[in-house]
Amino acid sequence: MEKENLQVATFAGGCFWCTEAVFDAIKGVNKVISGYTGGHIKNPAYREITSGRTGHAEAVQIFYNEEEVSFVTLLEVFFATHDPTTLNRQGYDVGTQYRSEVFYNTDLQREQTIEFISLLEREEVFNENIVTKISPLDAFYRAEEEHQDFYKNNSEYRYCQLVIEPKLDKIKRFYSDKLKA
Repeated sequence: MEKENLQVATFAGGCFWCTEAVFDAIKGVNKVISGYTGGHIKNPAYREITSGRTGHAEAVQIFYNEEEVSFVTLLEVFFATHDPTTLNRQGYDVGTQYRSEVFYNTDLQREQTIEFISLLEREEVFNENIVTKISPLDAFYRAEEEHQDFYKNNSEYRYCQLVIEPKLDKIKRFYSDKLKA
């Protein structure tokens, strides 16, 4: 994997196990890392994140080849696979650590995110207002090893079956042309 040829997108859309599993399936995505960003302490641990007091969001960093998949396509999948209209909540996961947020790495990513959200609102894709925040990426902290490739390693867990698999079914149904073979 030649990382110098890859771009990086950073999204928070609820539980990082879900977000990681979704983007792992997308063609052109080379690697997805679960971690924490957007908070006010260095090197947070999962037990600190779950308290909601560190300000971090569970997030993923997506390393992708822009010749195979665009940032806008990643945004499309991101907004299609979580609820960007609920503040600090995704399903049963509640707290600021489960917020919807795009952490941009470049001015172009920021502009494309603003334009994409504007398009979703103009087209009234959602019944409620989009509350997704757009913020510059500061530090990203890799989550503990047990959180990496969680769905791949634990697909029999009830949470995976009830929460992650419906998201994967949705991308198979609507984005089959964008999935890895």
